[in-house]
Amino acid sequence: MRHFLLILACCLLALGCRRATDIPAEPDYADSAQWFVADRGAGVDVFYITSTETDDYVSDGHVRHFADMTNDSHRELLRGEMEGVDRLLVGGLNFYSPYYRQCTMETFTSDSLVDARMPLAMSDVRRAFAYYIEHLNGGRPFILAGFSQGAYAVVELLKSMDDDAYRRMVAAYVIGWKVTDEDLRASSHIVASTDSADLGITVCYNSVRSPECAIPMLSDGNRMAINPLNWRTDGTPATTVYRDDTLTVALDTASLLLCVSGYSRNDYMLPLVGVDGNYHTREILFYADALRRNISLRAGEFLRR
Repeated sequence: MRHFLLILACCLLALGCRRATDIPAEPDYADSAQWFVADRGAGVDVFYITSTETDDYVSDGHVRHFADMTNDSHRELLRGEMEGVDRLLVGGLNFYSPYYRQCTMETFTSDSLVDARMPLAMSDVRRAFAYYIEHLNGGRPFILAGFSQGAYAVVELLKSMDDDAYRRMVAAYVIGWKVTDEDLRASSHIVASTDSADLGITVCYNSVRSPECAIPMLSDGNRMAINPLNWRTDGTPATTVYRDDTLTVALDTASLLLCVSGYSRNDYMLPLVGVDGNYHTREILFYADALRRNISLRAGEFLRR
């Protein structure tokens, strides 16, 4: 019996060690290397959370499901998005974006995997946001923004944000994700935007060729949406030019999806969960000019008020 218990203890110890090696090291947000920062001396910040940039990978003989912020190739993927968003959307505002142990793409093949893995990613995002508020923000108003997995994180941050921080929040941009009834019940800080200049609100949208092209993980149960071209919540269409295409974008008020016509290219489809005619990979690119102008408009309106 004693021999059996010794073997069992060794097995449990080995299993525990294996589980530990499956989790990358926790980022230290007091280390400037864990941030992408563009401090322009502006009166308003943008705090941005990146989307899913990594896939499952093997390290030390184990399959890992979280990006490793000590891995240069993983960091480069996140940094590429950070630089692109800063260039496309931020304008003259300050930009802060943390490196974090984001979940890999395979996580989003089922709700159960999201529920099991996202708490680790969110632990990093919450620590990063808390460090930003205490040490980097300097009491300035800020815009909270994220795309895809980053937009999921924005919704979760809104649920736990204290009132002092919320009073300084210009707006939150939930790009390519959803806000459900459960989310709305969880926080009075999640308020749907209804025009181009309202403050303390949440902007949310998902783009498709038609409602049949929705990705359930991203949009099922969504309860808010706005057209980022004309900032209307009815079906009034608006147009924009993307590359050589003139796009017409209208909000379908039944599905709360943005229906986009006029896009002529065979688009890159989101791996694993993608649906033909779903424009998730273009959620920022289609509307970049409108989003940049709107971020600037809301920041200026907040400072004026």
